[in-house]
Amino acid sequence: MLNNPEKVAKFAKLLEKSKRAVIFTGAGISTESGIPDFRSPGGIWEQFKPVMFQDFLASEERRHEYWHQRFFRHDDMAKAEPNRGHRAVENLVRSGKVTAVITQNTDGLHLKSGIPAEKVIELHGNSTYASCLNCGAKYDLKWIREVFERDDKAPDCVRCGGLIKTATVAFGQSMPQDKMRDAELHTKAADLFISIGSSLQVFPAAGLPVAAKQTGSILVIINRDPTDLDSYADIVLNEEIGPALGDVVGVN
Repeated sequence: MLNNPEKVAKFAKLLEKSKRAVIFTGAGISTESGIPDFRSPGGIWEQFKPVMFQDFLASEERRHEYWHQRFFRHDDMAKAEPNRGHRAVENLVRSGKVTAVITQNTDGLHLKSGIPAEKVIELHGNSTYASCLNCGAKYDLKWIREVFERDDKAPDCVRCGGLIKTATVAFGQSMPQDKMRDAELHTKAADLFISIGSSLQVFPAAGLPVAAKQTGSILVIINRDPTDLDSYADIVLNEEIGPALGDVVGVN
């Protein structure tokens, strides 16, 4: 049951008229897939204190904690499947209505839903695989977990001896400038910017909805809870994402 079907219908009309829509997603779109978000009660940050990037580089103990946290959550991540919200987003991309999906999520579910990689901008990286911080070699998490559980230590890169880390942006690690640049270009070209499941508190990514408004885009925010940027939006839908998007797009 939708909280505000009139607003949802208005959003559907805006989406129908749009020629260059851009979707921006946060952790809220994946909670219906069984992946907890970060800030809500019972979320990931209540369970774990994040390991800062500089600590990961400097301390074997902190690297051990990093991988312990990652593998504690790995089963939920590995078993997660795209939900109705992801399928609705994929449908919009496939139809040509949405030009790009910009995501703060690292779960890889947009790619798993079938969206081509060139249409997805993963601002914070992808946690479904790991890479060497020195040479960039990619590694399967299954192998890293086997070594970690056997040796109580994550392996170093077999190619160059460098440190291996999930292919994500850790706290204190620089954002990838090429991805931010691509996100900004798509944002400024959009006629409709749809923020889905983001608390809009993590910058610089959370500045994208404001940039969209400043360049003339219509802004729609879909999130279970209010955000600090609601006052900028043309429409705010405090709805469950799967039902709201699924009804608008016609996806079960």
